Amino acid sequence: MTPKINETHLEDISLTRTSDESVKISWTLKNKDLKVAIFKGENPDAIDHRKPAATVTGRSDVSISGLDPDTRYYFDVVPSNGPNTIISERRVQLEGSVNFRDLGGYQAFDGRRVKWGQVFRSDNLGRLSDRDVFFLQQMGIRLVCDFRTPAEIKKLPDRYPQGEHGKSLQLPIRHGERDPANTFDRIKNGDIDWMNEDFMIKGYIKNIENFAPMWTTFFNMLAKPSNRPLVFHCTGGKDRAGVAAALILLALDVPEETVIRDHGLSNLYIAAVLERIYDRIRTMGVDPDGISAYFIAPQNAIVAVLKHLGKAYGSATNYLINKAGVDENQLIRLKEDLLE
Repeated sequence: MTPKINETHLEDISLTRTSDESVKISWTLKNKDLKVAIFKGENPDAIDHRKPAATVTGRSDVSISGLDPDTRYYFDVVPSNGPNTIISERRVQLEGSVNFRDLGGYQAFDGRRVKWGQVFRSDNLGRLSDRDVFFLQQMGIRLVCDFRTPAEIKKLPDRYPQGEHGKSLQLPIRHGERDPANTFDRIKNGDIDWMNEDFMIKGYIKNIENFAPMWTTFFNMLAKPSNRPLVFHCTGGKDRAGVAAALILLALDVPEETVIRDHGLSNLYIAAVLERIYDRIRTMGVDPDGISAYFIAPQNAIVAVLKHLGKAYGSATNYLINKAGVDENQLIRLKEDLLE
């Protein structure tokens, strides 16, 4: 089953950053004479429509330059004879966090899309630079949900929130039997036989089965408008955060194919970090290829979660209601709030 597609003159709208101060917005054009106006703003709910950032006719892309590198922008793509589409960068450009990204823009089965700028997923926030902290303050992040264990948090505490800017909530989830804080000590000692795809798959499913009360609390917090924009994270932003993202998107009726694709983006964004990690592992006399499943976002693991939810509960929504105890009306309101 695929999402219902609304009739529009623009399809496949995408945004690519081309430099610190410019982006390129592209689309598929049906009407070769169509005029398209692009408006920008720092908040998806407050885009300035008085003067377009660019206007083109009969083209399938446009470049927007002169952007402030320290500002996150949202763009409203408005064709002259069709519905508008708000778009932004999937990945938030930070210096100390590589896997911080927006869940906005994904299409649900009914044709609506997840609102941009409301829910973000990330790797840990312990290496944020001062510029990053200011950036998140400007974005108005109100709540940080941290899925790391106490040992992980102690090893590298989040640098955001600070002062009166936002609040944090610790929702510790242990991915598997071993605390992630001790991973490199185990590798150094040769304790690596468990670091395989089977371990990851079982860990993902345990995140569902063993931590239902955590997901109850998480969704209760997510459902409150006063907590959004919200970011949730673990250490790498791929496993525990990946399960959280999957539950959110599925609860919003986003197709499983999209959930899998979003999960896989972690491998793209953490690629450079993985190379540094693998170099470190080699200095310990271990071949990283043999344990790489632990450090990537395994597609088979998120697929296993989707199959488990379907087989054991019928759907992610049924899991959230019947296993985690999330109020059904709350999930309905969440759709009303986060889909447009």
